[in-house]
Order: sequence, then structure tokens, then C-alpha cells
Amino acid sequence: MKTLDWLIIDGIAPFFRDYRKKRINWSKIPFSHVEKSGMLDAASPAARQLREDFTLYTRNAVADGYNAVTLDDLVHLIDWDGYPADTRAKLEAYGQRYRELFAIATAAGLRVLITSDVFSLHPALSIATGEKLAFLIRWLAMRLDALFEAVPDVAGVIFRIGESDAIGTKGDFLSRLLIRTPTQANRFLRELLPVFEKHNRTLFFRTWTVGAYAIGDLIWHRHTFARVFRGIQTDRLIISMKYGESDFFRYLPVNEHFFRAQGLRTLVEFQTRREYEGFCEYPAFVGWEYERVLQQIGDLPGLAGASVWCQTGGWGKFRRLTWVDNSSIWVELNNFVTAGLCRGEDCETAIRRFCETRLSAVEPESMIAFLTLADDVIRELLYVREFAARKLFFRRLRVPPLIFPFWDRLTMSPTVRRVFRNMVENHVLCLNEAQTALRKLDTMRRLARAAGIPDQGLDFQYDTFTILALLRTYLFADPSDEPALIEELQARREAYRQAWKPRYAVKFTFAPPRRHLVRFAWIRRLLLREQRGYRLLDSIITLRLLSLVYPLLGRWRQRLVPKFARKQAMGIDALFK
Repeated sequence: MKTLDWLIIDGIAPFFRDYRKKRINWSKIPFSHVEKSGMLDAASPAARQLREDFTLYTRNAVADGYNAVTLDDLVHLIDWDGYPADTRAKLEAYGQRYRELFAIATAAGLRVLITSDVFSLHPALSIATGEKLAFLIRWLAMRLDALFEAVPDVAGVIFRIGESDAIGTKGDFLSRLLIRTPTQANRFLRELLPVFEKHNRTLFFRTWTVGAYAIGDLIWHRHTFARVFRGIQTDRLIISMKYGESDFFRYLPVNEHFFRAQGLRTLVEFQTRREYEGFCEYPAFVGWEYERVLQQIGDLPGLAGASVWCQTGGWGKFRRLTWVDNSSIWVELNNFVTAGLCRGEDCETAIRRFCETRLSAVEPESMIAFLTLADDVIRELLYVREFAARKLFFRRLRVPPLIFPFWDRLTMSPTVRRVFRNMVENHVLCLNEAQTALRKLDTMRRLARAAGIPDQGLDFQYDTFTILALLRTYLFADPSDEPALIEELQARREAYRQAWKPRYAVKFTFAPPRRHLVRFAWIRRLLLREQRGYRLLDSIITLRLLSLVYPLLGRWRQRLVPKFARKQAMGIDALFK
């Protein structure tokens, strides 16, 4: 594998110390928490603690081999004379705070990158520009020109155009999805890139999208990808892509865009604190998964590096802060191994080196055996293999291979049950895999205690996965077996709630399984497809008609869609834009 120019890690963990919100949105620094009474105090104990935490964080990142760090976000670094006086005073304070952190990162040996949504807006800017895209792009180009002159430590900006701030996010600046077509994205790049070329900085453009608007399939659709980057040739642009065609899940093929970006540089995005795999409260090892990805794309001439998320992503109650406070050993292992893989090591060599440097009392071959089992357990029990291996699309979105659990929830409902009863054919194999995985997990616990491997989260994982195995049994149960299963699930849930805090939220809604299966099969054929390309049916119904009908459903939306899906992140409504 060739040497990569960029090995980037996110830097948000130090900003979450003492954040007391019950469920945390891990997608961005919680600026309302960082501020006190709406302002910043550089001399406060919290500010001193942040500097200490960030110093420790950057030293650990460099020790693992990373050479750049990302910080949120651009809008807190740029001033404008149209902002109110109190906002400008706050931005001046943020500028001082950021310069301190930039100096810490630079001293540690890390380049600094700033993230930005397109666009993150203050009400004053919204009014002044009418949120017109052309005005905002010109405004941003001028602000970037001034920023790059004033702050040499900023090596580049990472732009996210396909997702905005979550529902309920508070603060002076909130983001909107204002780039809605490939043509608009192409114009955005063409107008900003000259500023980056002038100052020798790098523009990272993320293809991550959540299905909203015409650009919502950028992450996987070849024609959308081609239109966004048509006519652009510059070494100041790096296209940043998640390694699969959806979010950070297993069972996804490598994103074909890496092979399509001829003449342009690319960056592969990895996640080491796995938001859909328990946030690494238990061992969700990624080594072999990422090794397979890099075996396919690692020698591509355009691959410029990797971006690793070790804290960013997802909604959850779990509160460990990587390298800072109550850190997860499994995240730290994933960070270390992922960096090694990006430098050309094979997975087992990286594991052995981790044991030698961090766990000297652990025999490396025992750790390799343990992590092999951990990988199997995730793939066989957290995921339902037959469903996860399917290639399914709804409108502009590739359907996630993981439906339950999701983030920090284990959810069972009549709708979920109908989906799996209809789409999983080999029920016996599915149930056998679950029981086999539980036995492997029990073996992991015994191996960890015998070999001195950290057992962080193993008992929690066992109790959680026992409920998952019971839920899988319930999916395919005969009616005569259901009362006993429901009783056992309810008992397990109560014991689980007493034993673990924080933990997965366990939500059950039980109903007869055989109602409307024929109707669901018909709906499935209408709405879901097993090909990337759009059918004529999609052009007429799922893309056009649904976008018109969905807003009119009113109360029916509350029945069809769980509350957490409507009220968290951008909300499921974004899929129908």
C-alpha cells in the first residue's frame, strides 16, 4: 500500500467533558455547552480543562500515527460586520480559544482542519442574503479569503452539504440544506476552489448525503457524482467518502466512487467509535473490515488519505470520551489498528503491536483469537446476516443493513416483525447463528479473564445480546410459543434496566405476526428496489408522488414512523424532500 498524505482524526471529545444531557448528539461540538451564559471565558476552569484535555488528546493521536485533526466549525471562526454586536464579541472570544487549540495541535505535530455545513447561518445573515445560494457562496468566498490570510494554522476546510443540524439543535448558528442539485454543488466548488488555490489550502468535499433533494444520492449514484465534479481538475480538492454506500455499517460493498474519481484525489472515511455497534461500549473491532476496504482501494493513485471518527457520530446515552475521560479500550484499539492499516500494516501485525505497546501482559495470539470471535459476534447477532447482505434502495437512500438495534435502542414492533418475516427466508439458519454467536460471546468472556484481556463491556454485551437473540426468536416464532417468549423478554428487560445504566433503551410492541404479510410484500415491491438505478416506477411514484403525498399524511406519520426517527437527527421527513 502506498503512503497516504492525510491521516485525520476528529477532535471533538474534549468538548464534551461534563456535558449532562441525557442523550447526546455526537455529530458536532455542543457549542451551547461550551459557552457559559452565552459567552466564553478563557480564564474559567472549564477553559483550562479543555486545553489540558486537548493537549492529552493530540499527543495520543500523534502517538498512534495521525497527522491531522478536525475541529468544529468554520462559522465560529469567521466574523462579519452584519452580525449583531454581541455575536461579534462572542466570535472574537471563539477566535482566541481556537488559536490556543491550533497552537496545541501544531506543537503536537498535527495539521488543523475545520468542518463546515453548507450553509450554517445566523438569522442576520439569512435576512441579509435571503438564503440565496449565489449570494451565500460569494459571501463565504470572501470570508475564507480573509480567514486564510489571518490564520495560517488552518490547513483546509471539510464541507458537509448533505446533512444539516439535528432537530432541536440550539445556538447562534444553525445549518440548512441549501445545495440541492448537482449543478449547485458544481458551482459551489468552482467558486470556492480559487480561494483555496490562492492560499495553498485544501478543500475537502464530503459526498455524504441522507437522501434529501436531487443531490441526495450523491454517495452512491454514478451520474450524480459525475455531474457534481464535472470539469474540475485541481490538487486543492479532495473528495471525502464513507467507505460504503451508506453509513458506517458492515455488509456494504466498497463505494464504487473511489474507482470513478479519475484525476481527482479522494479520502476514505472510517469510524472507530462505532455508533451503530454500541458506541464501542463492548468490543466492536473494525480491523478486518477496514483491511478488506484498504486492500481494494489502498493503491488507487487518487487516494490521499483517511479520515477517522473516534468520537463523532450518532445519538446515544453512552458517555465515554476517547483518550480524555473514562475512555473505551476498544475505541483506542480501533484507532491504533486503523492507523496501522493506513500505513500499510496488516491487521494481525497491528494487533500484535498494540499488545506490545499498550497491553504488554496480554499474549498477542490470545488477543487475535479474542478479536476474531468479537468480529463474528457482531456480524452474526447484532446484524441479521441474510437481511444485511441484501442490496436494497428506497428513493435516493441505500437501506441500512441494520434496523434493530439502532444507535442506543433495541426496538421491536409489528412493522419490524413483518419486514423480517417477509425478507428473511432461512429462519432456521438465522436462529442458529444467533445461538452460535451467544456461545462465542461466552467464550470471549472466559478467554478475556484467562488471558488478561480487558473485559470492559463484556458482561453488558452478553446481557444485551441475549435480549437480541430472544428478539430474533420472537421474529419467527409460532403463535403457540409467543406468550412464553413475550413473558421472558419482559422479565429480561426489567432485569436489564436494573443492571445497566446507561444502556440500550429496550422498546417492545407485540402484535400478531401474520396480519397483512401479503400486503406488505406488495408494498415492498412497490417501494423498495434491489438495483442502484431508478425504475420507471420510482420516477413516477417513490421520487415524485411520495414527496407530494408524505407531507399530507399528518397523524398517519406518527403511526407509521417511531418517535425517535421523527425527532432525532434531521428526522425521517428529510427522506421525502
